[in-house]
Amino acid sequence: MGVDLVWQPSLFDEGAPAVEVDPDFHGLVRHELGSGAWVDLVPGWLRGADELFARLLRSTPWAQRDIRMYERVLPEPRLTHRWTVDQGLPEPVFAEAARLLSERYGEEFTQVGANLYRDGADSVAWHGDRVAREMDTALVGLVSLGGVRPFRLRPHGGGASVGFLPGPGDLLVMGGTCQRTWQHSVPKVRSASARISVQFRHAYEGRP
Repeated sequence: MGVDLVWQPSLFDEGAPAVEVDPDFHGLVRHELGSGAWVDLVPGWLRGADELFARLLRSTPWAQRDIRMYERVLPEPRLTHRWTVDQGLPEPVFAEAARLLSERYGEEFTQVGANLYRDGADSVAWHGDRVAREMDTALVGLVSLGGVRPFRLRPHGGGASVGFLPGPGDLLVMGGTCQRTWQHSVPKVRSASARISVQFRHAYEGRP
């Protein structure tokens, strides 16, 4: 599926010489959510975010999945693609990011996915990672590229939500019981530039 979108590069990333990640996770702040759930946020973890955004936008074979909503099957309001480390990754920085996340968090990150939110109408509803929400603890890392969109979390079943605004190159890691006891979403907004969320997931023992 070809994608041709208008987006505004970040002024802070202009002229970045390389696409690379910070091995030291400078500026990491942990946010305790309660019930054993937490979120780590690392501003500017990935350098060269605009260059990576442009490359992924051009080269990724984006597809729109069907999802079940109540008793209907509808097209998901975003485009996606998935890779695995053992099958090869399209960008060297993905392998380096997976290695660094594995070393820091003690889990082997083996899957990389990308979600494209083309405009403010693209979104994802409240949910926990489908497999990880059945586990006691799990980790999901997200790197934001392109436009800034609200990323919200709330206790499973409802309640007061908390929000983050990850910018280009920011890393957000959901950990502990987050997938089981909390839900997250990217809500629709009136207007937004295109955004890509790059996801890193680790192997789940006994599960595909």
